[in-house]
Amino acid sequence: MAGRTPAVVVRTWDDAVAIVPRRGGVAEGHLLVLSRKHVPDAGADPATTAAVMRRAAELMAGLPAANLITSKGAVATQTVFHLHVHVVPRTADDGLALPWSPQADPS
Repeated sequence: MAGRTPAVVVRTWDDAVAIVPRRGGVAEGHLLVLSRKHVPDAGADPATTAAVMRRAAELMAGLPAANLITSKGAVATQTVFHLHVHVVPRTADDGLALPWSPQADPS
């Protein structure tokens, strides 16, 4: 990571860093876990992806419910081409829908 953009750092490791998304995220407690090594996406370097996922899992361990999300490629909604994983805490009434979840009754 180049470290050129200011960020609220929540936790650091030798291989990754957890930050608050610049716009605050989609839920309270939403974090991004980024690889310190430049990897364009989760499929480019499986070992690095596994390390970042492990760090994200450490953050999720204390949460009662959460999503762990990453994307590969623009078609899959990737907009930042540096490996990162979203840890999104969830509650029963948060109103968040995943991209592949039904948004409305099709009938």
